[in-house]
Amino acid sequence: MSSSTEKSERRLPLEGVRLISVEQFGAGPWATMMLADLGAEIIKIENPDTQGDVARYVLPYTIEGDSIYFQSFNRNKKSITLNLRHPRTKEVLHPLVAISDGVFNNLRGDLPAKLGLDYTALRQIKPSIVCCSLSAFGRTGDRASEPGYDYLMQGYAGWMSITGEPGTPPQKTGLSLVDLSAGVMAALGMMAAIMRARETGIGCDVDVSLFNTALSELCYVGAWHLTKGYQPTRMPDSSHPSQIPSQVLPTKDGWLVVMCAKEKFYQNLVRIFGAPELADDPRFRSFADRLKNRDLLVPLLKDLSRKKTTAEWLKMLKGQVPCAPVNTVAEAFRDPQVAEDEMILEIPHPEFGVVRQVASPIKISDSKIEHRPAPKLGEHTNQILMNYLKMSSQEIESLRRAGVL
Repeated sequence: MSSSTEKSERRLPLEGVRLISVEQFGAGPWATMMLADLGAEIIKIENPDTQGDVARYVLPYTIEGDSIYFQSFNRNKKSITLNLRHPRTKEVLHPLVAISDGVFNNLRGDLPAKLGLDYTALRQIKPSIVCCSLSAFGRTGDRASEPGYDYLMQGYAGWMSITGEPGTPPQKTGLSLVDLSAGVMAALGMMAAIMRARETGIGCDVDVSLFNTALSELCYVGAWHLTKGYQPTRMPDSSHPSQIPSQVLPTKDGWLVVMCAKEKFYQNLVRIFGAPELADDPRFRSFADRLKNRDLLVPLLKDLSRKKTTAEWLKMLKGQVPCAPVNTVAEAFRDPQVAEDEMILEIPHPEFGVVRQVASPIKISDSKIEHRPAPKLGEHTNQILMNYLKMSSQEIESLRRAGVL
């Protein structure tokens, strides 16, 4: 095998892709960090007048201008300061656009056009540029100028109405899943458009919104409702609406999750639970039967599941019924699968010492990135302007005095 072939195989998939990102907080930085982990160069633009990304100051673990929260969303990126509202910002922004593949932002929907970050504004600089906007409600429509956050979208899109136990107040998910999902959607959309732009020479706008992401993730529940008028309700025990039993069951010392998505799994479950007769009981023989008689079956299963500990059931059910413990976060990270999959990163940091954080779930067989901590505010400003835009130190200092940087 030639050395050139070996080098090519070790290359990260997105090496050679350069993105400018005007981002803050969670959803946007999550999108670009996924791309950075795959080798893309992310030039993060931060506003010097506001002390940069607000994520730098999210409690509880903060130091001056940095936080562990910020580190968890911004590894492997570069930071420059640039005041996008300054009349001279184009002296820096446009030359950067000319040498980049895409411009990403997660601003309020009406701001990309106002700040000159959309395709209409930048196509004259580079026709192949891809401009991706990740906003609350999109760039058009009555709500474009409204800010929005994950919690709000879980309310708007109906998630809270179907989360939690019946009769309790509306509940959000335990994590900011709309933000994280929207970030992945934006990264996917942007890279798809960049692939086309590299082939055709023509870029475009890519629009992703938190609202549309949350709505799209209603998925089969949405299809049931739109097609047949199905009205989803909260299910007890975190149950699946139709696959019975697929839920949480109590054990002698905790909780057990079972997922009987096939008939054989139900048959195996009741056999291992010590009640094989429940497999042939005409009230519970099929999915339709169990759905009709859910209120009769579930109490019987709970009486059986309480007889042993979670660990005992897991040992007996393994390979026969899809099952899991209800772990705490601490227990989740102690799962041997975590170490096996190298899902914990240890990244040296000048103030925090070592920041331990969760790795990307995307594994590339023949390449591996050497992770860098999230950058200090404006850490790479001089380097990028001097090396990429060929500016002199005097020109940079002049821009800094003028308030551009």
